Amino acid sequence: MDSRVQQYESKMLKTLDNLKEEFASIRAGRANPHLLDKLKVDYYGTPSSLQQVANVSVPEPRIIQIQPWESKLIKDIEKAILASDLGLTPSNDGKVIRLVFPELTEERRKDLVKDVKKKAENAKVAIRNIRRDANDAFKKMNKGNEISEDELKGLEDSIQKITDKFITDIEKITDDKSKEVLTV
Repeated sequence: MDSRVQQYESKMLKTLDNLKEEFASIRAGRANPHLLDKLKVDYYGTPSSLQQVANVSVPEPRIIQIQPWESKLIKDIEKAILASDLGLTPSNDGKVIRLVFPELTEERRKDLVKDVKKKAENAKVAIRNIRRDANDAFKKMNKGNEISEDELKGLEDSIQKITDKFITDIEKITDDKSKEVLTV
C-alpha cells in the first residue's frame, strides 16, 4: 500500500480503536471487568491501574469481585470507585470488594443505545474528516506537480475504499453493542 495512504489509514484505525474503548466503558447490565480499566488507585503515592493492585474477577454475570493484593488498599479502591462515573456502590467484607450491577430498565437501555449511536456517528464524522484531509493533501500534491492526475485519482480511490471499510466496521460494532445493551 502507498505510504501516502497508509498514514491516513492509521489515523482511521486510531479512531476505530478509540470507539471500541468508549464502547467497552458503556455498561450493559452485565458485569464487564473492562469497565474498571480507566480506574486509578493511589498505591504508595503512585496512581496505579486496578489490575496492578488487585485481582479482578466476575464470579456471577452481574457481579465484579475485586480482591486487593494488600488488604489496606480496600479503602483506596472504594474511594476510586465512588469518585468514578460508574454509578456503582462498592460493598466489602474486609477482604474483597463486590460491585453489583442492577438490572437496567428498558428506558435506561434505550438511552444507552442512543449514546452508542451518537458515539458511532462522531467516529464516522472523524473518519470522513480524515478522508477529506487526505484528499486535500493529494490535490495539493497534484497542483504542485508532485503527482499526475492518474495518481491523484488512484490515491482518492484508495482512500475512499479505506473510508468505506472503516465506516462498515463502525456500523458492525455499533450494531453488536446496541444488541448487547438491549439484551436483558
